[in-house]
Amino acid sequence: MNSRRPSPPRRRSGERRPRPIAAWQAIAIEVIRRADRQHPADAVLRDVLRDHARQDPDLARTVVARVTDYYRWRGCLEPRWTRIEQLDRAAALQDRFQQSPADFPGDLLARIVPRWIEGALEVSRPWLESLQQPPAVWLRARPGRGADLARRLGDCRPAGPGPLQDALAYHGSSDLFHTPEFQAGEFEVQDLSSQVVGLICQPEPGAAWWDVCAGEGGKTLHLADLMQNRGLVWATDRAGWRLDRLRRRAARARLFNCRLRVWRSPPEPALRTRFAGVLVDAPCSGVGTWQRNPQARWTTGPADVDELARLQGHLLATAAAALRPGGRLIYAVCTLTRSETAGVADRFEQAHPGFEPWPIPDPAGGGRPQGARLWLGPPATPGNGMFVAAWRRMK
Repeated sequence: MNSRRPSPPRRRSGERRPRPIAAWQAIAIEVIRRADRQHPADAVLRDVLRDHARQDPDLARTVVARVTDYYRWRGCLEPRWTRIEQLDRAAALQDRFQQSPADFPGDLLARIVPRWIEGALEVSRPWLESLQQPPAVWLRARPGRGADLARRLGDCRPAGPGPLQDALAYHGSSDLFHTPEFQAGEFEVQDLSSQVVGLICQPEPGAAWWDVCAGEGGKTLHLADLMQNRGLVWATDRAGWRLDRLRRRAARARLFNCRLRVWRSPPEPALRTRFAGVLVDAPCSGVGTWQRNPQARWTTGPADVDELARLQGHLLATAAAALRPGGRLIYAVCTLTRSETAGVADRFEQAHPGFEPWPIPDPAGGGRPQGARLWLGPPATPGNGMFVAAWRRMK
């Protein structure tokens, strides 16, 4: 018996040697493999990069950038390519786009979103181009403290005059969550459009408001802050773990006028209070967040939009019953589909003649009253795409 180990086969002339996989590529491939509808890519990234972010920040930033590029350009990538080839091609497309968006033909740009969206909203080239731009990081300073916070953090630019001076676009590279200012509750990371929704509500100190779908409480905390820590803001959500996070955020900000309650069933009465204002920041398809969250483009479909539009209508009708005469009802969704925005608002007005449209004070427009419906987001304004409608319960 020949005990010698067989010699490896000779490489044929012209045959390519397999490329070694870089560390960032292996991690990016693992993130994409694990991410799906139930496991959003941003959550998988946080889990996978928990140790790398401390040990090798540059590697972590590369992984985040390349995974984001992959989902931005996924519709333009061939399935026959290997994952590494797809990652390389997506990065090259993003580099080209950053240099000259106008060079991209319309048929190629149309592939960055799923085809069903064309029947759900008006797809324009400016909107598509805005989806491929890196989103800004927005901070919400405590009322009246934006200029001081910007001076201490540095690399900040206010969104505008008046109330928007407390909304800061951050362009630095520091880990904001480890700054003394964040630990002291002096600011929250919150998208500009979400901050505008809080300003539209105009809650008065000492009043009672209800944030129906509070989530982790970004808008709840904004309402409580605008009310100068007086009155009450009731926050309800289906998930208790989200309210636990809200409780911790409120403690850090030293806001004590929030009351939290789990509420799972829209037909079930949530609270017996009659409110001066109710905010329904309803669950939605999230199309308005596709710039910030490109994976969501490929995990949402038209059936989701239809189901969510029905849920939004139920939530709005339930919330309306909790308003006192003269109270304001604010409906907000971070989506742009017709059925979840104007469609929901139209059906509500037809079914509730006791409510009249309330002219929205647009903070981005100097606070002047606008119509009773407002569209926010790119390409007209920075921040997530957002639809807001407002009504007043007639006396």
